Amino acid sequence: MYEPVALQSDPALFLAANSPDMPVYFFAPTILDAHLAQFRAGFDGLVTFAVKANPDEAVIARLCAGGIAGFDVASPDEIALIRRLCPVAALHYNNPVRSRAEIAFGIAAGVASWSVDDAGELAKLIAAGVADCEIAVRFKLAVGGAAYDFGAKFGADEDAAVDLLRQVAQAGFTPALTFHVGTQCRDPQAYVTYIHAAARIAARAGVTIERLNVGGGFPSARDGTPLDMQRFFDAIHSAVDAFPKRPALVCEPGRGLVADSHAYGVQVKSLRAGRVYLNDGIYGGLSEFPSMIVPRFHVVSHDGVARCGAADPRIVFGPTCDSIDQLPNPLPLPFDLEEGDWIVFSAMGAYLNGVTTRFNGYGDRFSVTVDHL
Repeated sequence: MYEPVALQSDPALFLAANSPDMPVYFFAPTILDAHLAQFRAGFDGLVTFAVKANPDEAVIARLCAGGIAGFDVASPDEIALIRRLCPVAALHYNNPVRSRAEIAFGIAAGVASWSVDDAGELAKLIAAGVADCEIAVRFKLAVGGAAYDFGAKFGADEDAAVDLLRQVAQAGFTPALTFHVGTQCRDPQAYVTYIHAAARIAARAGVTIERLNVGGGFPSARDGTPLDMQRFFDAIHSAVDAFPKRPALVCEPGRGLVADSHAYGVQVKSLRAGRVYLNDGIYGGLSEFPSMIVPRFHVVSHDGVARCGAADPRIVFGPTCDSIDQLPNPLPLPFDLEEGDWIVFSAMGAYLNGVTTRFNGYGDRFSVTVDHL
């Protein structure tokens, strides 16, 4: 999809020196290292990585080298990727809906932990011969605090989770519970509410769980607001006191680990009255814009000089022929914006790699490693 480029110092210098003709994905490994160190030092449990957030091989290899020993995988392709790049890592197959062929693939790959949110899915695992592993019951609550809720698709309600946890224990699996508060969660209390519910579920089921997976949802600094991740860790650690016997903890950050380590540069192809046309849009690297807050950004000219004009909100379109290829809200761009300028979006390390399409022949980009963003 893209052509790797040698180490550069920062995005503006690369853009001025190379005049690329396609979008540019900038990766600062030192920022990824710092986020991983923060999680490993602050979270009192196993830190895993949700592969869906960024399946780029350079990212996975960096995390593996940095000490990540487990990965949240959701498909055979993700399983194969981790087995190739980090062969001894623990695999947590936490997509709770799987075909029988996918289950067989996971068994062959040595999946250590599976999640379920439905008795039928548990029965499929049992029938397939899954054994000597952990099964985590995934439950959901009506809890706010995230950019959008994941409970609409996955998760058993509390009553169903109680029954399902009993079935897991009776079948001889290592019992666990798991949840996901929703993406880009900025309220540590959401984790507390879920953990207290997990303690209730275990108590009602009469089951002592071995592990509690608090999922992902940890936020990035996408909108420029400084984040104190220790607030989340402290809230989680305190809430686990609700259990008579504290279970081991697991987290599976995706966005919270990788988002801030990448930036994305897109070029202005054309300017019209009140409208801007870019060389990428919602079918590519800007696919999250319809559902997420707009990340912070800065604008540089083709020769790397920052544009500092007063903000002038413009309607922004991507490069395809589809009229819905448009950012949902006007973007406050500098009034002195010119054709050929670059908009460099920050905190773009999550999901861009996995969801870019080739619609209308677009989707190519350069990948550039930089010292800083």
